[in-house]
Amino acid sequence: MSSADHLFFIAALLAALGCGLIAGVFFAFSTFVMKALERVAPSCGMAAMQSINVVVLNPVFLGAFVGTALVCLGAVALAFMHWERSGAIFLLAGGLLYLVGTFFVTMAFNVPRNEALRAVDAKDPRAASLWAAYVPSWTLWNHVRTAAAFAATVAFTLALAAKGG
Repeated sequence: MSSADHLFFIAALLAALGCGLIAGVFFAFSTFVMKALERVAPSCGMAAMQSINVVVLNPVFLGAFVGTALVCLGAVALAFMHWERSGAIFLLAGGLLYLVGTFFVTMAFNVPRNEALRAVDAKDPRAASLWAAYVPSWTLWNHVRTAAAFAATVAFTLALAAKGG
């Protein structure tokens, strides 16, 4: 196996694992965490989400989330550098799906909503209306980033399975 083959394999494998991990985290929020938070009193759901938004900023999650983005950047670069390789298109697609559909969507849509939520006390009279608007909007964008991370996982898996990959 040449060094380019080895690098291609490692990038696709690490990216597939990272994207799959992040897709699973976001899938959990889309399928039951947000539904559970929506079922409790608005002040309780909001306070719980505010706590989640603090606790998620830890080295393990951020390492996986940002680390996967860095691996995806490398995968995109590898795809361009070795475009003739079987599977390069999947490497490119997977990298772009994660970078745009997961990382960018998080920064552009979910994080600003989290910041707005953080700025309001859960016991404030405005909290219930903010929470009522937050849940469907945040969840919609979470569905987008979940689907993108899952699709990226599929693309990286196809890159691994491609002849010569």
